[in-house]
Parts: sequence; structure tokens; C-alpha cells
Amino acid sequence: MDDVEKYCPDALWHLAQPLLPPHPERHQGGGRSRSGDRATLAAILYVLESGCSWRKLPGSFPVHWRTTHRRFAQWVAAGVMTALHRAVLDVLGAAGQIDWSRASIDAMNVRAVKRET
Repeated sequence: MDDVEKYCPDALWHLAQPLLPPHPERHQGGGRSRSGDRATLAAILYVLESGCSWRKLPGSFPVHWRTTHRRFAQWVAAGVMTALHRAVLDVLGAAGQIDWSRASIDAMNVRAVKRET
């Protein structure tokens, strides 16, 4: 199993694919071909899971670290990562695979006092 299939299995890809924005058009043509979205998503998930820096992305992913980081930033701005997170939680919740006994909520409200000096 290669890294793309390991970090972005078919079930996850089927959830993610409809959430991705359309590819931008190249009006003049030419240039390099766009890196695949599935390989890029797998590389993003690897970095997020492993905690490594973008620059340390292994060569076993067929996408450059700069492309991975740029696409991650674009997808975060477009709400893709939030929507994917919700979709995964919906699937896991429907299957009864979320253990809510280990969930915690943390909130802190502190009134800011204005001091006159």
C-alpha cells in the first residue's frame, strides 16, 4: 500500500472529493500539470497526523511540499477542511463509533477590566 492510499483511503476520498473546489482554469494553457487532489489531501493528512513540517514531507508523496501547503491554505480558506471534519464525524457518529465519554468542552470567559492610568 502506498502512502496516498494509506493516508487517503477510498472511503475518505469519496467523502472529500465532492467538497473540493473546482480547479482554476488556465486561460493561456501550458505550464505544469496540476498535482492530484487525492495525493495532495493524503500529503496534508500525513503532515497533520505526523506533526512534521511541510518541508519534511517524504518523497513518497507525489506532490511537492509547497503545493501541499498552498493547497491546504486554500482549502482551509474555502471551508473544505471544516466540512470534511464534519462529514467524517457524521459517518462515525451514524456508525456509533464515537466515544462521547471521553469528550470534553473547555470554555473560559474572563471579563476584561479597563484600567485608567
